[in-house]
Amino acid sequence: METFLYIALIITSVGLIASVVIQSKGAGLGGLTGADTGGVFSARRGIEKTLFRITIVLSVIFFILAITTVIITG
Repeated sequence: METFLYIALIITSVGLIASVVIQSKGAGLGGLTGADTGGVFSARRGIEKTLFRITIVLSVIFFILAITTVIITG
């Protein structure tokens, strides 16, 4: 059971990292300097909205897996 949780945690974390990196590529270099790129209040459409929802789902799954792993391994 622990091995399954570790593998699921690794796969989820890689997917979460990939989705965050793909989202940040669309922001451009203005985000690094603090320039306003629309931020949280910009409307998300199409693939941006889907990628945003995938990131949220992956982060929830990662959190649940991490808590479950800590509880089981004791």
